[in-house]
Amino acid sequence: MEKTRAPATSQPKAVLFDAYGTLFDVYSVGLVAEQLFPGQGQALGQIWREKQIEYTRLVTTSNDGAHYQPFWQLTQAGLRYAAKRLKLTLTPEAELQLMNQYRHLSAFPENRDVLQALKARGITTGILSNGDPEMLGIAVRSAGLEGLLDHVVSVDAVRKYKTHPEAYALGEQATGLRAAQIAFVSSNSWDALAATWYGYRTLWVNRYALPFEELGTQPSRTGNTLNDVLGFFPAE
Repeated sequence: MEKTRAPATSQPKAVLFDAYGTLFDVYSVGLVAEQLFPGQGQALGQIWREKQIEYTRLVTTSNDGAHYQPFWQLTQAGLRYAAKRLKLTLTPEAELQLMNQYRHLSAFPENRDVLQALKARGITTGILSNGDPEMLGIAVRSAGLEGLLDHVVSVDAVRKYKTHPEAYALGEQATGLRAAQIAFVSSNSWDALAATWYGYRTLWVNRYALPFEELGTQPSRTGNTLNDVLGFFPAE
């Protein structure tokens, strides 16, 4: 059931989606990981994701971004850390297999219908993601979403990861709209919170029935799937 923080005075003119965790299931790599490391696949996927995000924050906030590395490299570093943490032998072949799987993450099943519905309403659509351009291009093509997205925006353009304000500003620059005219959709609570602080109208897709961040701010809306973004556009 969708919860609304405050009534909107007008419909958003664009919807921007986070990619990893929102459009693409980052934990789908756990299936391949389980085949490679029986009994450890889920743990590997979780630690991998946590370290990947931690590294984005580390390279963004340290020395004014002097240690920036593309998301692909941070993803690889996170995998290597996770394997060492679990005392797993990550062969070059296993690493290649897992990284290739990350290029082709499973898309959530409602993606296409939601994007088609937004396009039918004349709404500008796009991705605003930590992923580097090549990663995003492959993921979008693999999911068959090319014709349904007007913008695929990577923070690589500013070499600063979300939650840095310059990363969120890319959405305004791409669409030519103010943040208040844009709905930003993420299943990552920290991302939904920071986007709300930035000024976007936000939907937190709470797929796993988790509590939201305890920092005094709530997203504009909370839902369970991407379908809830259509709540920004009530039927006339």
